[in-house]
Amino acid sequence: MQRREFLKATAALSFATILPDTARSEVVFAPQPGAWRSVDLVTKIEIDRPTGKMQAWIPLPSVNESAWMRPGESTWSSNAASVTRVRDAKYGAEMLHAIWKDDEFIPSIEVTSRVAMRDRAIDLSKPGNAASLSDAERKLNLEGTELIPIDGIVKQTSDKIVTTANAKTDLEKARAIYEWVVENTVRVASTRGCGVGDVAAMLKSGNLGGKCADLNALYVGLARAAGVPARDVYGVRVIPSQFGYKSLGAGSANVTKAQHCRAEVFLEGFGWVPVDPADVRKVMLEEPPTNLALTDPKVVAARKTLFGAWEGNWVAYNTAHDLTLPGSKHTKLSFLMYPQAERASLLLDCLDPDNFRYTLMVKEVKAS
Repeated sequence: MQRREFLKATAALSFATILPDTARSEVVFAPQPGAWRSVDLVTKIEIDRPTGKMQAWIPLPSVNESAWMRPGESTWSSNAASVTRVRDAKYGAEMLHAIWKDDEFIPSIEVTSRVAMRDRAIDLSKPGNAASLSDAERKLNLEGTELIPIDGIVKQTSDKIVTTANAKTDLEKARAIYEWVVENTVRVASTRGCGVGDVAAMLKSGNLGGKCADLNALYVGLARAAGVPARDVYGVRVIPSQFGYKSLGAGSANVTKAQHCRAEVFLEGFGWVPVDPADVRKVMLEEPPTNLALTDPKVVAARKTLFGAWEGNWVAYNTAHDLTLPGSKHTKLSFLMYPQAERASLLLDCLDPDNFRYTLMVKEVKAS
């Protein structure tokens, strides 16, 4: 990225703060902690064209945060020879590992997970008394991963953003990086699934396009490179937005293709703070009438809100990177947000649910 282009891009870091109040108030997008909502998330797999040894791994909701996400019981039925609940030691990500007998005629499993969730909003005008991270947690959420390094071009870009914005505190750095990602990235509709999240490759190519696993991973990498703990949170949209954003909620009870990666940044005194620059870009691309400008009131409202708040219409699976599937001979996954399966040692394409043969269905559970 040329210096002139960089300075031009970062000149709008305070964009949201200089818009007139009338422009910002035209659209109401104001998630606040309130009533809890519960859903049953049902994942059903029937491996297509079964042959040889077959096994599957189904992510389970394993982010347990008392203020906004409370996973309940997960139950399952299957004709597998064995079904084991597995927990990743590093990140705490949970999954079911199902193994069928060789050449099982119709290998299948159905998993139902009850989850309660609610909106989040952090008052960033004054720090509270949130607990600090432990040394181990801080180290984990500052380290680089295979696709999210924190040195080289990632560190160089992060330093330029912070310096240009004259950001001194972690809050100032986190916000400057958020505004930069919103300004400089683009959501690309043709990207498969949620993207790959290869942050260094994005910056080296200058092509800052993709979907949530790309754009929010970029935010996480830049924040970590600036010394601010951050993490991706992988999950799935399950309920329509209560604020009228068609692009920011589930469109039906079938959420097979509604996966979404969000992000968090840790700020001393505030705790984990929700951020989602990728969804700002999703609003720009998809919110009717589509292809909105940064100055559109819907975008302005989303941009203002999604640094510090998000809507509780989404189930979080885990925060894991570089995850190894137990019992698999394949290389580790960048993240676990989709069901995975093998047929005769061939890892099936998790982004092709029709040929893989899996569905995710959701039903909201009304309070009794």
